[in-house]
Amino acid sequence: MAWRANLSRNLKELRVLFSPSSVESAATRSFIEKNYTDLKTHNPKLPILIREATSIQPQLWARYDLGVERGIRLEGLTEEQISKALEDLVKVGASLKS
Repeated sequence: MAWRANLSRNLKELRVLFSPSSVESAATRSFIEKNYTDLKTHNPKLPILIREATSIQPQLWARYDLGVERGIRLEGLTEEQISKALEDLVKVGASLKS
């Protein structure tokens, strides 16, 4: 999972949106509980914003250079799939720098 250390090289900001109580957001909540500390340890200066709101679908947003943003809906994904989605967003950031 070396890509986790590349978050701050390829992203300017990471936002995670989810509902604190909905079933659709359960995997996202679990992913954050298990991975936030590791992500922040490897990327201490990267803003990782956790946004909870009722009646919101779980989403992952990445902001890159020049204000470019990409988002992924996380509804129905497992924790492993959420991790893969985050990895894909990191790869997009790397390709935008090329």
